[in-house]
Amino acid sequence: MARHLSAERQARKSLTHRSRNKSYKSKMNTAVKKVRTAKGKDEAAAALAKINKLLDQLAAKGIIHKNNASNKKSRLTKYVNSMK
Repeated sequence: MARHLSAERQARKSLTHRSRNKSYKSKMNTAVKKVRTAKGKDEAAAALAKINKLLDQLAAKGIIHKNNASNKKSRLTKYVNSMK
């Protein structure tokens, strides 16, 4: 348990940040799943545009690393382009 006042404050803040980051990551995983389970290429391309923006926002906020966002965008784009 935190002994100092500043450590107690930081512990409270970390709980808030953790719950916020968890919701953002859940939103990201759901968006990835929408791209992967899309029926056609047009539907997948529309979902891809949305997740690209989301990944850029998460990287800018520091929730995921910018290279992680770049890798996810690259893999998903490659997947959508390989669809028929």
